[in-house]
Amino acid sequence: MPDDYTKKHLKLWTPAFYRIEVEGHLDESWSDRLAGLRIKTRQRADQSTVTTLTGQMRDQAELTGVLNSLYELHLPILAVRNLTEDNGEGRPDPDTSFPCDPSG
Repeated sequence: MPDDYTKKHLKLWTPAFYRIEVEGHLDESWSDRLAGLRIKTRQRADQSTVTTLTGQMRDQAELTGVLNSLYELHLPILAVRNLTEDNGEGRPDPDTSFPCDPSG
């Protein structure tokens, strides 16, 4: 039987590391207003821009606040990934966990 039943699960009120990808450009100066997330942009092959935000959030309420802010900025959300290890502990490297497809 799989070990899935013995792993800790993410709770609404626990911190976790996330990667959020949005269509469009978001300047790094927005970091303080978006939970201190690290902001990086990259160009796709078709010259469109994708912005990636990575970092730890206190809980899912803070995640929801960031997602709402991105929505209000009219930035389409492409992906939201929880980068926290399966046991809910540890700090993953946001640049190596779940790598993005560079072709967009």
